[in-house]
Amino acid sequence: MDVRHRLAENMKRLRKERGWSQEALADEAGLDRTYVSGIERVVRNPTVTVVERVAVALSCGMGDLLD
Repeated sequence: MDVRHRLAENMKRLRKERGWSQEALADEAGLDRTYVSGIERVVRNPTVTVVERVAVALSCGMGDLLD
């Protein structure tokens, strides 16, 4: 599985564990909801900066999203 698929699966799992919608995660990370959706559907290729923002919003390490 490539890194974008791992990111999508981990991000979605962590978001759901917190009971958050895509919109809630987007608000916490300072992103647009459609961008979060695109990452989870593997149609977006986020930068390291965006991955860091998502990790901070989810209170996890970047490695938790990419492993």
